[in-house]
Amino acid sequence: MSRKSRRHFLKKLGGLVSGTVLASSNIFAADKQPPLGLQLYTLRDEIKEDLERTIRKISEIGYSGVETYFLPEKISLKETAELLDKYGLEVFAMHSELPTDQKKKDKILKRAELYNSKRVVWHGWPETDRFANLDKMKKTVERYNKVNKFLQKNGLELGLHNHWWEFEKVEGRYPFYYLLENLDKDIFFEIDVYWTKTGGVDPVKALSDFGDRASLVHIKDGPATTGGKPIHEQVAVGQGNLDIEEICKAAQSHADWLIVELDDCKTDIFEAIEDSYNYLTNNNLAG
Repeated sequence: MSRKSRRHFLKKLGGLVSGTVLASSNIFAADKQPPLGLQLYTLRDEIKEDLERTIRKISEIGYSGVETYFLPEKISLKETAELLDKYGLEVFAMHSELPTDQKKKDKILKRAELYNSKRVVWHGWPETDRFANLDKMKKTVERYNKVNKFLQKNGLELGLHNHWWEFEKVEGRYPFYYLLENLDKDIFFEIDVYWTKTGGVDPVKALSDFGDRASLVHIKDGPATTGGKPIHEQVAVGQGNLDIEEICKAAQSHADWLIVELDDCKTDIFEAIEDSYNYLTNNNLAG
């Protein structure tokens, strides 16, 4: 049993010993849910100030793993990997640029080795003309498939993360659905439910439609509205207007990880990620 698993087991055991039948039933229900991770971008400012303190607090809250982002230049990749290992946090995925030249390829391979991680997620930012029309979508598919072949040769997997524009219709098609239908079948998707709703698609429907291909799910909450200016300031999960319970139920059958992320937040960010963790685990929506 890993250090992280042991700590979670002891926490659960403490709840069982307390004597409540409810606590006992929650333990076994939670074990059937996808594990809960955190996108490190959420704490980018805190990471700049004190890397180890930030990683330690993520672990103390109870998160099982993290998804990495581009670290500030002054922060060592090696040190970050060592600290994540020290505090028992698995790197289950890495947000990354596309490996379109040798320099980027070398960076991704080095990152994957240090983090001991195999999932490479193209973050998809910023919006470009790659989905401007069906012809450009076809060229985008060809590009992603080429990248996928390089990653496969090196034992890595390619995933794609969405913002709102991938769920806005172009020539009668949603770009992310076009990718789902035309990409190599071993490319997976990381559905960001907040941006999916912002784009105009019900995230519960999207998760159902993408099924096993949506192996990673970004769980975020806030004042998401369809149309108008996208709102980047989010709130703790369970405090916004997304139907988190139904979203998690739709993800449970196929998601390998549920991932909390806040792009921006007015309240204390550590409180927000702890409130998010408590909401999802106490309601048996994540393990």
